[in-house]
Amino acid sequence: MQSTNHILMIRPVAFKFNEQTAGNNKFQQANAEGDVHEQALKEFDGFVELLRTNGVDVTVIADTLQPETPDSIFPNNWVSFHDDGEVILYPMFSENRRAERRQDILEKLGENFIVDEITDLSTHEARDIFLEGTGSLVLDREAKIAYACLSFRTNEIALEKFCKATGYRSVVFNAVDSTGFPIYHTNVMMCVGDRFAVACLESIPDESERNQLLESFRQTGKTVVPITFDQMNHFAGNMLLVNNEKQENLLVMSEQAYLSLHEDQVNTLSTFAKLIHAPLYTIEKNGGGSARCMLAEVHLPVK
Repeated sequence: MQSTNHILMIRPVAFKFNEQTAGNNKFQQANAEGDVHEQALKEFDGFVELLRTNGVDVTVIADTLQPETPDSIFPNNWVSFHDDGEVILYPMFSENRRAERRQDILEKLGENFIVDEITDLSTHEARDIFLEGTGSLVLDREAKIAYACLSFRTNEIALEKFCKATGYRSVVFNAVDSTGFPIYHTNVMMCVGDRFAVACLESIPDESERNQLLESFRQTGKTVVPITFDQMNHFAGNMLLVNNEKQENLLVMSEQAYLSLHEDQVNTLSTFAKLIHAPLYTIEKNGGGSARCMLAEVHLPVK
């Protein structure tokens, strides 16, 4: 299935603006107003409560003070979980993000889910080859397609290794922001659901690449909901389809993303899922990621 009811989230202990990632994440903005960590923690806990209230099974694991991992709140970048029992570990650009890969987290999930194989791609870090999980990859799990906009954090060599390990095929393109700067992660400019796709098409300057993406959506039966640069900058591309205990579809996003949508976009998306949203302003501004980045989907078989 494209979506799952099981989500892993990491509760931060020292969230802050990460200097190591800011150079190529233009969504980050240092904001020293108030206690950034406490504000982020409040947003995190409220988000978890929203998901659980809507029937989503959320496993929350606390971060540790040492080693220092200011971006641990975004676990989808270092790990992905698949329905055949495979776990993929990814090569990360930032050195302080590499410490987010924790064996104890996998062991904790292993208490309730079946882990048959761990594929470790992180060895590519030694050659400055990076692929940051489902930040770099937007997965159509039903059609086995990995969508990826190339950037310093999304390398085609590592993408080929992922495809070989999982049986996915890739649809690759280049995407830039309104200033022409490469977009660091695919999941800030697009989201793929079971019957729909949200995408900032104007961020793909090459017409042939844009048409290739649209053709892939057409072949897989997706209704396309285009978003603008401005909406992308408000994280409207950073959504995730999940389902609840009743197998009902929920489209999860931040409050900022929801408020940026036009009425027709809300109406279209509401035909596919219930839209739920949480205020994540501190996390978005300082971390440069939003709701989707905070959710690691656990597609592993349940024991």
